[in-house]
Amino acid sequence: MMQLTEQQQHILNGGEGETLKKVLQTLIRYGEVFGATKMVPVTSQYNHLVTSFGLKALGPVYELMEQLIEAGAVSGQQFTADPRPVDKNVPSNFLLDFIFNNFMYTRQEFYEGQLNKLGLMEKDAFSCTCYMDEVGNKPQKGDILSWSESSAVVYANSVLGARCNRNSGIIDLMGSVLGYVPYFGLLTDEGRKATWIIDIQTTKKPEAQLLGSAIGMKVMEDVPFIRGLDKWLGTELDDAACTFLKDMGAATASNGAVGLYHVENLTPEAKEQGESLIAEGAKVYVIDDAELQRVYDSYPIMWKNKEAKPKLCFMGCPHMSLEQLKSWTDKVEAGLKEAGNSKVVVPTVFTAAPAVLKEFEKTPYAKRLRKTGVITSYICPLMYMNNPLAGKMPVITSSNKLRTYTTARYYTDDEILIEITKGGK
Repeated sequence: MMQLTEQQQHILNGGEGETLKKVLQTLIRYGEVFGATKMVPVTSQYNHLVTSFGLKALGPVYELMEQLIEAGAVSGQQFTADPRPVDKNVPSNFLLDFIFNNFMYTRQEFYEGQLNKLGLMEKDAFSCTCYMDEVGNKPQKGDILSWSESSAVVYANSVLGARCNRNSGIIDLMGSVLGYVPYFGLLTDEGRKATWIIDIQTTKKPEAQLLGSAIGMKVMEDVPFIRGLDKWLGTELDDAACTFLKDMGAATASNGAVGLYHVENLTPEAKEQGESLIAEGAKVYVIDDAELQRVYDSYPIMWKNKEAKPKLCFMGCPHMSLEQLKSWTDKVEAGLKEAGNSKVVVPTVFTAAPAVLKEFEKTPYAKRLRKTGVITSYICPLMYMNNPLAGKMPVITSSNKLRTYTTARYYTDDEILIEITKGGK
């Protein structure tokens, strides 16, 4: 049974109203399923919500939100939310827009109004990479979080050293409203021990999304301790290393269910505790060039016509960093010059947080990228691809998360560059 503090018991007895009582009851039941015996305070400055889209089918969510708002049971923290689902600047057509506007995201404006009342940080605080410096929701090491976006949770746990379980949507909000979360799993020292050792033996720097996919599919929800990656990333969490870990982590979380990984000599806890993080009897998984190729070759092609030419390319799932936008501007320009083309030959969308795009526009790279024909957007590519008509399109991506959840076809970064600048020639 859950051991409650005097304050928590007061809430459970209805002392703070029926709505907050129900929130606590929900979190108690959630925690007890995983063996939690107590609740601990949420200590981060901000929260992050996974549910950002006003789907017509989410009626019960809107009703729950209204109950919270009417009872004054709003978030104890301001919060960010996952990306918006649509953007008029992204390539579309009449039929796609008709489905988006009449059958899918029909409650978007209403839902964003609810989020504002509940504690949204600001009007444009929508991104799956809320931890970017430009966005401003970056937890501190040791912070207890109530997040649920899988790619953000694994980044916060692994790269920032915060503590958060892989919660579900709405549970994230409830933890913030109550100010407490059940204590189990990745909140505990024992739950953060690695039960897998990943031995990187590649002859070149591995593709982040491909490496993450291999790790995720092997360890599933377990915690891996990754050796040999510091050879390629170094031992400091600079922009390049953080970008790599962002993309790798998103793939571990979507191709498996990883909520935390440790990288030897690089991530905070691995630097501090070293091999003491490895649990007794940990399994070993060796990843070399051949293993990455095997994983790549195992991906199914979901297109009806497997030889179709791509009609759209999405980059940025999770959202791209400012440095990625800059480096990809250089890459696209160089690729086009080599191919003798002035603009990309496949409609291409780079997605990033609104705050990151705002900073990008202040640089000379923004104008240069526009000249290549690449579009920048704040949307969630996954939400776009959920449109049945979009799902039938031959879409390419270097995101293993987008590949996993949609019909988009995965290519490595180098292959993507060839496709969009040369047309696969």
